[in-house]
Amino acid sequence: MLIYLRVLKESFNFAINALKNNKLRTFLSLLGVTIGIFSIIGVLAAVDSLEREIKGSLSALDNSTIIVMRFSFGPTEVPQWKRQQFPDVSYDEYQYLKRNLPNTESIAFSIGVPDESIKHEDVTSTGVGVGAVTHEYYDIEAFELEEGRFFNESESVSGSPVIVLGHEIANNLFGNFDPLGKEVRMYGRKLTVIGVLSKQGASLFGGSRDGQVFLPANLARRVYGDNNKGVYPQLILKPEDEVDNAEYIAVLEQQLRNYRGIKPGDINNFFVNQLQGFADFIDNITGQLNFIGLIISGFSLLVGGFGIANIMFVSVKERTNLIGIQKSLGAKNKFILFQFLFEAIILAIIGGLVGLGLVWLVSIAASQFTGDFQFVLSSWNMFIGTAVSAIIGLISGIIPAISASKLDPVEAIRTGM
Repeated sequence: MLIYLRVLKESFNFAINALKNNKLRTFLSLLGVTIGIFSIIGVLAAVDSLEREIKGSLSALDNSTIIVMRFSFGPTEVPQWKRQQFPDVSYDEYQYLKRNLPNTESIAFSIGVPDESIKHEDVTSTGVGVGAVTHEYYDIEAFELEEGRFFNESESVSGSPVIVLGHEIANNLFGNFDPLGKEVRMYGRKLTVIGVLSKQGASLFGGSRDGQVFLPANLARRVYGDNNKGVYPQLILKPEDEVDNAEYIAVLEQQLRNYRGIKPGDINNFFVNQLQGFADFIDNITGQLNFIGLIISGFSLLVGGFGIANIMFVSVKERTNLIGIQKSLGAKNKFILFQFLFEAIILAIIGGLVGLGLVWLVSIAASQFTGDFQFVLSSWNMFIGTAVSAIIGLISGIIPAISASKLDPVEAIRTGM
């Protein structure tokens, strides 16, 4: 064990000397490894950060959540002309499923409506996202209230003029004043503020709750009516735990088909969208991005590997005399082999660490310029970068190390003189 530690120490010293004595040559040779590791870890870090941001944006809803509407989240075989004829889900269907669909933890009705302006006294916020939902939505989505409450079942059913403000909207309209119990104006109506949501931060999809308000769906129905194609009603369902998802969806589809009177053999005129399917789709996309990034970065590493091999061949030639002396003093082939292998690995790791350092600097700069989007360089990615560097060094150093270990000591001393 001690002999290997000694070999490692000597190899490290040789690697450092190579860096000091031949700065330009070593720099150019290691540049390929640096660029390769920078590319690979940069891609991995970027995709990981993107995936984390996307899933963070979706984390408010459980992956088992199901959304029923006349649109599909993903590709579908139903032609567009036919999809355009699909009816919107209705409030009556929400009530029907609420009474008749078994194994349902919660079901909510929501209406996607255009952005609106909201006013308090002489202060106006424009482009405000409006969430028109029933009271169950609070149980499905992971809401956190900074103060006040969400509207209850009675207010939801009656469409009471109450409203819950996002953190940013509350700050814009009221500043440091308490908004609870105050009135705001929307749709030409006076609405009473009953709650303020906790700060969420920016979302990758631009749907942060900070810039939204929530009000009863029946209030929005009175404003827009039930046959307005400019709005997008949907049913949001959360099955009970331990329920088989496929069976649950089959029962849901059959219940809705029965209610709509769809004949056997006819296709559904609605879509059942699963958030788990969307999450799997995101995983598939990020996996493909990683694969493409690795292929592209592999070419840089290939160049880097040739650079390391070049350094080692030159190093073997320059130290031929020293190798002959070591062998004449009893150094075994294995000792010489490991000495050059370790040196190649150390050089590659140095190049890789420089690449990691560049990724770290870029991640800091990117996080500063992208606001709430955090570009994260994880410890796992750093480990991958270091491991890949070591592997490149090992592969690149094998042939030079073998050639050094097989040198005849007499010929080596004579050649090196």
